[in-house]
Amino acid sequence: MTKLRDLYETCGQSPWLDNLSRPAITSGDLAARVSAGIRGVTSNPTIFQKAISGSDAYDEQFRAELVTRDVEAAYWELVIDDITNALAVLRPVYDEAKSDGFVSIEVSPAIAHDTAATITDARSLHERIAQPNLMVKIPATAAGIPAIKQMTAEGRNINITLIFSLDRYDAVIDAYISGLAEWVAGGGDAAAVNSVASFFVSRVDTEVDRRLDAIGSPEALGLRGKAAVAQAKLAYQLFADRFGSDRWRELASNGARLQRPLWASTSTKNPAYPDLLYVDTLIGPDSVNTLPDATIDAFVDHGVVHRTITEGVEEAAAVLEGLDRLGVDMADVGQTLEDEGVAAFVKSYDELLQALSDKANAL
Repeated sequence: MTKLRDLYETCGQSPWLDNLSRPAITSGDLAARVSAGIRGVTSNPTIFQKAISGSDAYDEQFRAELVTRDVEAAYWELVIDDITNALAVLRPVYDEAKSDGFVSIEVSPAIAHDTAATITDARSLHERIAQPNLMVKIPATAAGIPAIKQMTAEGRNINITLIFSLDRYDAVIDAYISGLAEWVAGGGDAAAVNSVASFFVSRVDTEVDRRLDAIGSPEALGLRGKAAVAQAKLAYQLFADRFGSDRWRELASNGARLQRPLWASTSTKNPAYPDLLYVDTLIGPDSVNTLPDATIDAFVDHGVVHRTITEGVEEAAAVLEGLDRLGVDMADVGQTLEDEGVAAFVKSYDELLQALSDKANAL
């Protein structure tokens, strides 16, 4: 048994790959990852910006698409082809488990603050690709929350992304449960709907550490590198509480599936911290960790397969209490990171479209 398979079989956590490119699909690298124990794939505009800009593997199709489409429409054809082919690679995992084997595609980052456009875009992607192991990613912005509820109420698989705070995570859970209740009340099959809630981790430490450095006291400096894991552990406690409620148990009796927490942004940004800080500390059942290639390789090499997500919960609460005492507003941290995350995806999307436009003009 590989370490990735052991992670799932022993601890109930599903390792997903946080990367996708056409060369990885055509070379068999993605299939090899799946054979080794990877159980899902996530993508985002930044991932596709790097994949398409950094390879000539898309050039032939891009030229062909431009015959009948503009640059942006051609871009989406490139992305949808990659997603469709990745779905085929992961389909055996889905057919076996029904709770894994998913590939995620994100709605346009330009509409992160537009509820109606997000609903239309998410619905369109589901209908165009039409595979049972597709998840469409919707950002957990204030405008995204009602879109999440509506898509769930239509029986669609949704990956909620860019969650940075406990309050927003609570709203995401409520949107899923409320939407699923509507789906079931309308005669929908509860077991047909899957969802994950992508709680971002490492970026929290980046922002909190910046604020702690500005405070500069011994107490502040002593809390550096602790906020992200602490908040994630409390997020898991929130998950256990909300999905242990009578409201959820009624849905579960009809076959409803848990909306699993997914730990995202799990590569270590600060080289002073252990390379698996956001992996080894967040292992637990009914969860997902989506990992970039280098972090997967590091985990296979020296990761520890051991349930840790429920360890040190009291200490985690004390960390957040300490941050509050120091004036570090975690709600403001979450909003700052959400704004930065949306902006970063928009930037990647715009830069890629510009690069493709330049390429089209040179043809």
